Amino acid sequence: MPRVSEELTNARREEIIQACASLYETMGFKDITIRDIGAKTSFTRTSIYNYFQTKEEIFLALLEQEHRLWVADLKEIAHSNRPLSADGFADALAHTLEKRGCMLKLMCMNLYDMECNSRMENLVSFKKEYANALAAIRCCLETFFPDMTADHIQEFLYAFFPFLFGIYPYTSHTEKQIEAMCLAHVDYKSCSVYELTKPFLLKMLAPFERS
Repeated sequence: MPRVSEELTNARREEIIQACASLYETMGFKDITIRDIGAKTSFTRTSIYNYFQTKEEIFLALLEQEHRLWVADLKEIAHSNRPLSADGFADALAHTLEKRGCMLKLMCMNLYDMECNSRMENLVSFKKEYANALAAIRCCLETFFPDMTADHIQEFLYAFFPFLFGIYPYTSHTEKQIEAMCLAHVDYKSCSVYELTKPFLLKMLAPFERS
């Protein structure tokens, strides 16, 4: 029986998280309510409070899940058993971020709201997955760029992870933002996550490319 109860708990948490993710595709963070999320689940809205106390905790669980999926892709790269050049690694890493649009949006737009309005145990759970992402990137660098010292790797992480927090605004513009930039004569170019990420990574890794 305890196992069945745990499975049901996990299934319901997952259903709530996926309902939240679905709404976030077309609605803004501030506009989404627990009522909206509950309406997309198969159980009563009040039941959500058995799993999450605030909508921010639901979003934080979604961000944690996004990081978990990203870490799985990073581990697959590290354990591919094939050498990668700087170009090959930059290509592979940039492609993993193409799949994590929701993660990049949450990190850029809503991280502080999520963290401030979530219980400590939920925040710690997310931070552990964030730490796993740092470790996965470190493992990739150690695997493919043996000339990088511990200090070099730390410098890379300090540049790369802040970079992640800034990608979304440069790859996702509303019609209103585009109109304003045109009226203000802002010279901008529409870029994808991949198009921004790969050149950045190549510049970071160039000193450690083996000839």
